Amino acid sequence: MILDFHAHCFPDELAPKAMAYLIEEAGGIKTYTDGTVSALKRSMDAAGIDVSVLQPVATKPGQVKPINDWQGQVIDERVKAFGALHPDLSEAERKDAIRQLVDQGVKGVKFHPDYQGFYVDEERAFPMYEDAIAAGLVILFHAGIDFGLGPPVHCPPDRLALFLDRFPEAQVVAAHMGGFYCWDGVEYLLEGRNLFLDTSYALPYLGTERAAGIIRRHGSEKILFGTDVPWAGQADGIRDVKSLGLPAAAEDAILGGNAQRLLGL
Repeated sequence: MILDFHAHCFPDELAPKAMAYLIEEAGGIKTYTDGTVSALKRSMDAAGIDVSVLQPVATKPGQVKPINDWQGQVIDERVKAFGALHPDLSEAERKDAIRQLVDQGVKGVKFHPDYQGFYVDEERAFPMYEDAIAAGLVILFHAGIDFGLGPPVHCPPDRLALFLDRFPEAQVVAAHMGGFYCWDGVEYLLEGRNLFLDTSYALPYLGTERAAGIIRRHGSEKILFGTDVPWAGQADGIRDVKSLGLPAAAEDAILGGNAQRLLGL
């Protein structure tokens, strides 16, 4: 099985507007699908990907329920999803949202601290983390720089390391190989820690030698294949992993085996 752990889609009626906005914010970034689920499935077919996991971002508390409602409608054998949460939800809203995700069979939640306006180690997010962890949900963070946003970076390696110290029991995935364009910090502060790194959008920028080194030192059993589609091509992402020259068992684990184990698929 090949599993893309990091994909993005929008409802058909919202996709054109959302894609246009995000393309402009990122300075005209190239796209590989139109942001719809049907286009994602065509991309998966062309690349030979069996399962993709949607990773949503709720930029406002009021977006949480609509996102989770919609994702509950599109989840199937090939498309899975993490849920949306926001630190500014009330306690009752947060608990209702987590209950909905568990009832839907969702295995994790995605946070983008830059878009959501909080630091990864910020105390006001602790109740949200505690409830997610208690529900057995995996936590995925956008980590490092985002092309569409200026400083500050809300999830750099040093702050993520503090989160790991505070929540050692959490199952954590740090996207973009632990911190996009913050890889010095990843190497010094996160390698070997109890967290997964996903490969989304990172390998071409890291380069083959440095990426392979991080994977070797961190442990290939803690690396997840992800692409960030539609902002990167899924077939290109598979090619990038295969170009690293890893042992066959490590390559297979990264491309799907690790994610299967983490998600219980």
